[in-house]
Amino acid sequence: MLTFINQNLELIYLIILMIFVGIELIGHVPSVLHTPLMSGANAIHGVVIIGSIIVMGEADHLLSLILGFLAVVLGTLNVVGGFVVTDRMLEMFKKKK
Repeated sequence: MLTFINQNLELIYLIILMIFVGIELIGHVPSVLHTPLMSGANAIHGVVIIGSIIVMGEADHLLSLILGFLAVVLGTLNVVGGFVVTDRMLEMFKKKK
């Protein structure tokens, strides 16, 4: 039981570290690179959605099911939001009537 708690504690530490590194990296991205990086993030989150659906299908515990569902919802929100922002930015380059 103690090993299970230690493994989960290490995962929590890893997730917290990833959050801080992600915030630091995103904060230093120039605005010119924002759109290409958002397109890449959309592709990555598409993979996250598929992976989280697989995790939900293989879930043995309620926690795995909840985390998989949360990953599907957040990944979907990010993909949809990315497409909306990209569409708005592309509208700026169209000729006005």
